[in-house]
Amino acid sequence: MDLKDYRKAIKNVDVSVGESICIIRELQNLSQNELSSLTKIPQSTISAIENDRVNLGVERAKIFARALKCHPAVFLFPGWDINKESVA
Repeated sequence: MDLKDYRKAIKNVDVSVGESICIIRELQNLSQNELSSLTKIPQSTISAIENDRVNLGVERAKIFARALKCHPAVFLFPGWDINKESVA
């Protein structure tokens, strides 16, 4: 298949920072307790982040990214659209 054979993905849902962590954690079949063990972030803090009661922050995003094997931007900017938002 060539690249021209693919169609552009359509955004169907907006997700929050916390929801993005929860979704990726669940896709990897990890509980909050297991993620806590991997990150050394208390389970209660993970729950608060996933429920958008506590801000994630850059350093925690890096920790989650290492544990969940993805780029920190996935968590920091889950709904960012390069075509609609300016960088500065």
